[in-house]
Amino acid sequence: MRTAFVERKTRETEILVDLDLDGEGDADIATGIGFLDHMLDSFARHSLINLKVRADGDLHIDYHHTTEDTGIVIGEAVKRALGDFRGIRRFGAAMIPMDETLTRVAVDVSNRPYLIWKVAFTRPKLGEMDTELFKEWFQAFAQNAGVTLHVENLYGENNHHIAESCFKGLARALREAIEIDPRLDGAIPSTKGVLGS
Repeated sequence: MRTAFVERKTRETEILVDLDLDGEGDADIATGIGFLDHMLDSFARHSLINLKVRADGDLHIDYHHTTEDTGIVIGEAVKRALGDFRGIRRFGAAMIPMDETLTRVAVDVSNRPYLIWKVAFTRPKLGEMDTELFKEWFQAFAQNAGVTLHVENLYGENNHHIAESCFKGLARALREAIEIDPRLDGAIPSTKGVLGS
């Protein structure tokens, strides 16, 4: 069973994540940030990861801590659920169109965290959420999931579409990368025999 339950409590946030990598995309999200809930719901449904998230953060200050810490805990849960990475395809990529927008996402589940973020927004907020926080979420996720993640918005005008295509792109690329490849017969997909070294 590729599942994980992770709790993280700090003076700024309390985050709970329960996930199943081999789910049906069931989402049960409550972060207190409407737009982030929408993005995480989309991420779950398109990755086919069953995802429950509960976040209680210092939203009276701003949305930074809750957004970043949610990325940290979801990333940590994905890494725990993957175990030693045996049998996974490892690499995944997606091109996601949303009306006028096109975004490319590529992921290497390598236990070597890295983020390339080539996404620009023309509005400072979507709903009540600062658009600069999307990079913070993806950075936190990549670092704690142990993935190399490239996200590039090729073009687009609608900021909602740009943000959503990034989350959907991660979902589809990750879905491909963490899928069990029967031809590997449980081997670790690396010439070194181990990932992250």
